[in-house]
Amino acid sequence: MMSNEKIVIIGAGSLQFGLGSVGSVINSEVLTGSTVCLHDINEKNLELVTQACQSAVEKKKLDFTIESSVDRKEALKNATFVINAIEIPPRFKILRWDFEFPMMWGSTQITGENGGPGGFFHSLRVIPPILDICEDIQKICPNAYFINYSNPMSRICLAIKRKFPNQKFVGLCHEIANAVFYLTRILETKISNIEYKGGGLNHFGVILEAKYRDTGKDAYPEIRKKGPAVLERISKDTDTMLIKYILETYDYLPYTTDNHYGEYISWAWEVADLPHGRQFWESYEVFLAKNSKRIMRTIERGKGDKLVKKDGERGVPIIEGILTDSNHEELSVNLPNDGIITNLPEDLVVECPAIVKKDGLHGIPLGDYPKGLAALLNTQASVQDLVVEAILTRSKKVALQAFLADPVINSTSQAEQILNSMLKLQKKYLQIELE
Repeated sequence: MMSNEKIVIIGAGSLQFGLGSVGSVINSEVLTGSTVCLHDINEKNLELVTQACQSAVEKKKLDFTIESSVDRKEALKNATFVINAIEIPPRFKILRWDFEFPMMWGSTQITGENGGPGGFFHSLRVIPPILDICEDIQKICPNAYFINYSNPMSRICLAIKRKFPNQKFVGLCHEIANAVFYLTRILETKISNIEYKGGGLNHFGVILEAKYRDTGKDAYPEIRKKGPAVLERISKDTDTMLIKYILETYDYLPYTTDNHYGEYISWAWEVADLPHGRQFWESYEVFLAKNSKRIMRTIERGKGDKLVKKDGERGVPIIEGILTDSNHEELSVNLPNDGIITNLPEDLVVECPAIVKKDGLHGIPLGDYPKGLAALLNTQASVQDLVVEAILTRSKKVALQAFLADPVINSTSQAEQILNSMLKLQKKYLQIELE
């Protein structure tokens, strides 16, 4: 099968992401004949990734064309799919500000990447440039399908839905993989024997159903019985004490870790495994820095083609599914809530399973969310609503309202102090000014 697709990868200079994304494309039979265009504003890294990808295509004699451009408008010409994973550099320095600075004023946020005041500033940095990308897509390649990997996922996707209602898009996150880790240990069987369904909001979802394939028996009674002890054992290596608490208290198993799920809850800091959560972020930063240096050295030695390997992300399988009208099911995607979760607002982006068809992704209806958890999610839906409104209208007043609605803000003075001081601190990293 020959394909005339043009797949644009934005943020390709993020070495691991760029090489993995291209690796997935060039290992696809469905996409044979396609053009892959790499785009980034970091010219040096973009050249390195392009060199490695070009080398991989040539050495394996593959029928793919590799292009690259620092000019986004040029890159987007004739694009049929756009894969996005951008961050505002220096990523970890600013994420540390997002985490630490609100706590100086007494906020009880535990991570600050996707929720809390830190999540607001992450949104304020990254949503405007992503909306600029979508605006270019609307003008240059309006039929292109936009695939987003950037965080804060829910807020980015909601902003796209509101500003560009005709934009075809999906948000992808691999957190559902934690379900495999948890379920196989709790149920003591292979994942191939477990049929499960999860959903909610990004980084704030639970396994809603689970059953054994061999017997058809509901697995949840066993999850509720055995899960807490297993999660306590797992907590020696990672942060799962909040996950254990949610399972015990709400009867459903989250498919993420404490440092993500707890971002949206005022009392999470009391039960979450905070040291493990911070260890993850510190070690992740060190890992990425070392890995980037290793990748650079390998490419500079002329062996970059060996690094262009298929990654484990779902973007390329979804592209293949759209092109072949596969009707296959994706376990976890982020889509507008068009009747998917019935007791959450419709003007919201939810995480859910979906069927892939030639016209895109169709969320599988999940019905009413468990009532106790829906209460937590509805609070967050209101916060996300205000965060996106503040950014789209550039309103400092609405931004303050978003802070005051957030469960991890404790007082009016705290909200005002964090907002005003963080606006000063991060001024040079913000594309828009709140008025």
